Amino acid sequence: MRDKIAQLAQCALAGERINRDQASILPEAAVREPYELMYWAHRVRLKFFSNAVRLCSIVPGKLGACKEDCKWCAQSIHSQGSKISPKRTSPAEIRSAASAAAANGSASIGIVNSGRQPTTRDLNDVIEAVRQARSDNASEIEFCASLGELTNEQAAQLAKAGITRYHHNLETSRRHFPNVVTSHSYNQRIETLAAARAAGMSTCCGGLFGIGENWEDRIDLALTIRDEVDPDETPLNFLQPIPGTPMEQTRPLEPMEILAIIAIFRLIMPTVNIKIAGGRQYNLRDLQSWAFYAGATGCIVGNYLTTTGREVNDDLQMFKDLGLTVVQKFPANNKPQHSHMTSI
Repeated sequence: MRDKIAQLAQCALAGERINRDQASILPEAAVREPYELMYWAHRVRLKFFSNAVRLCSIVPGKLGACKEDCKWCAQSIHSQGSKISPKRTSPAEIRSAASAAAANGSASIGIVNSGRQPTTRDLNDVIEAVRQARSDNASEIEFCASLGELTNEQAAQLAKAGITRYHHNLETSRRHFPNVVTSHSYNQRIETLAAARAAGMSTCCGGLFGIGENWEDRIDLALTIRDEVDPDETPLNFLQPIPGTPMEQTRPLEPMEILAIIAIFRLIMPTVNIKIAGGRQYNLRDLQSWAFYAGATGCIVGNYLTTTGREVNDDLQMFKDLGLTVVQKFPANNKPQHSHMTSI
């Protein structure tokens, strides 16, 4: 098994895309040889990113009252006993959050809304928030948005307003998706990402783990994101069960399982910024810093949407202790031309 992992890693180190057949060894490797996976994932990370790490922050534009039925989400109206009251964040508050994020070293800030798709008011609020922040000239922080499904026209509006990246997760494999969401489809998510790309925005697309998926689902998700989305960033979230949601009794993932997930995504997506997001503090506990040895190159700092993060200064100290350099942009030469391996 170790020889097979090493051979697979050589493909990643050469900037070559491993195929589905080659990736079939990874579920067994994750269980039997997680340290070996991390070793090679770290080698790949160093090859393409050196000691650089990129940070981002998020701010809720609109919270709660979501009609979608995602089983993990406390913002859904289908969650029983949810205490999240509907709330809008003013453009002035978003402007202030952007300034604070820039001061903490974040390269970007994402404005995140609940709901399946933005209303005219939602779009106007986001556009006004970006306009105010830009007029301040307080920072050159990059603005991202996560507003749900987009039409081509809405995507064009956001791009024109200065939103440079659009975030929309696939969450899990196409096979497992109907088990956790029934109010919209997998294809609709992919269509939104295509609309964002067509409008000139880069894409941020990842998943949520610990929602009943298996290792094959995780491999399928990584391959689908790589081949059908080709994002610049891939955030990895890990379920933090919230009371009142259908998944409140779900057993959290073990830290070593999470580290193996990160390593597998690094081997499958060697030149993509793999960003550790929701649930890292709750699930990784004392092993948070190991995420970077496992191949991560970024993380969200500060609070999330319905859960709190840890103190930003603690994260900054962690990066310093690890010898990581916080950057605004990764070197442009970290992405080789991809080729496809036929065998290993």
